[in-house]
Amino acid sequence: MSVNSWCKALGLLLLIFSTSLHAQKTKSQLEQEKRENLSKIAEAEKILSDTESEKKATLGQLRALNQQIAAREGLISSLNQEISLLDGEISDLNIIVRALQADLKRLKEEYAAMIYSSYKANQGYSKLTFLFSARTFNQLFMRLKYLEQYADARKIQVRQIEEVSRELEDQRGKVEIKRAEQRTLLDQQLAENRKLIRLKSKQSNLVQELTKKEKELQKELANRKKAVERLDNLIAEIVRKELERSKTLSSSAIADEEEVSASFEANKNKLAWPVSSGFISSKFGKHPHPVMKGIIQDNPGVDIQTQKGEQVKSVYDGKVIQIAYVPGMYNVVILQHGEYYTVYSRLREVNVKKGNVVKKDQAIGSVHTDKDGVSEVHFEVWKNYAKLDPEKWLSPK
Repeated sequence: MSVNSWCKALGLLLLIFSTSLHAQKTKSQLEQEKRENLSKIAEAEKILSDTESEKKATLGQLRALNQQIAAREGLISSLNQEISLLDGEISDLNIIVRALQADLKRLKEEYAAMIYSSYKANQGYSKLTFLFSARTFNQLFMRLKYLEQYADARKIQVRQIEEVSRELEDQRGKVEIKRAEQRTLLDQQLAENRKLIRLKSKQSNLVQELTKKEKELQKELANRKKAVERLDNLIAEIVRKELERSKTLSSSAIADEEEVSASFEANKNKLAWPVSSGFISSKFGKHPHPVMKGIIQDNPGVDIQTQKGEQVKSVYDGKVIQIAYVPGMYNVVILQHGEYYTVYSRLREVNVKKGNVVKKDQAIGSVHTDKDGVSEVHFEVWKNYAKLDPEKWLSPK
């Protein structure tokens, strides 16, 4: 095998090695995504089982189903990407295999030519005859060196053939391992697609059942709107009083509050979740009703559907500025963080008192479970009178 040919093969191996290092990182990310989606699926299944125990169609069931479907679609997407990644790796490995096969063929042909040349040469002259037919001592020495170099070249050729053969078998083994991984992923993908089809069928049936209960849903929506207005008024009144109070503060007290506000603001997109498990069942702002066509909901915060009896916790250090009962929102706890406020409603019970200073992740109450078996906490973030999107403040989940 020529030096250039061997260098090219080595270069190919180094290129694929560096590519697979990059691919390995991507594969790790995809595996992490799979774990996260499987966790979301398990969480949604547990929450769904709580709502299904009531044996009737509810929006809570639909939202838990939607969460499961979204998580399974994410899982299938990760599987598709991983299968595609393996396709690329197998293709790269096959390029190496073909290059090694071509190199091995050339090496064997070169070695065969060397053996044949040696055989032909030995037909007429023995090595001793070749050596001692030299006219001078210098010519004898040169012929001896030639024979040694020729023998060494044959040994090198044999070693190269052995090395390339081993490398070829190694690369073929890697191809088989990757193909086995791919077959496993394809089986998983097929199983997840079947589960997704069943979930979507269940979702469709549930939407049909809920559509028949439109009057009941409209009544629930109207009651919710009134409850949200009551809560809005309560928060706005608290903000008004706090702004009035701030006018009487000393410069040092104002500086302290500004420092608290800055600390809270610095944790945007890093705040702890108010519950350990659950998913956002209704997002901030305006969005279509999940069942009733043409109906737009306006949410001043987010609703987080969780498990029965789940503890509700402070998302950040703060002061309990208000505890109240709001019809439709049940028990409400409002924490102050300088000019920021976090609001926790739909609580079954409250563990803190007005004026308490609480720490991040400290339990302030437990979630309320309604007559339909839905356990859902309503969470809001305000900056004085401005309502903010809580999803932009909570850490990614």
